Amino acid sequence: MLLDDQDAISVQQLAEWRKSDAVHVVLDVREAEELAICRLEAALHIPMQQIPARLAELPVDEPLVVICHHGMRSMQVVNFLRDAGRHNAVNLDGGIDAWARQIDTAMQRY
Repeated sequence: MLLDDQDAISVQQLAEWRKSDAVHVVLDVREAEELAICRLEAALHIPMQQIPARLAELPVDEPLVVICHHGMRSMQVVNFLRDAGRHNAVNLDGGIDAWARQIDTAMQRY
């Protein structure tokens, strides 16, 4: 699955990847209190502030979809990762809130 230098993907595209079992990792950079409200199954959770210290835990050879609440923090993380040479990272447009509004409408929102 090629990202073609995309900066972000839509929640619809992520839903298609998850449905088709396409190889990818979802990195949730929200805080634990936020995850207690809602989360995507099987997502890797590393709070934004811990990313620099935990860089080695992130995949380099498969798409890394970075998510937060609305997409602002995750875009900062994507920019950081790309500056660090990790060009497999993309932002989830609209974050978990867009996912809850458009894909999983039963998901709790905040």
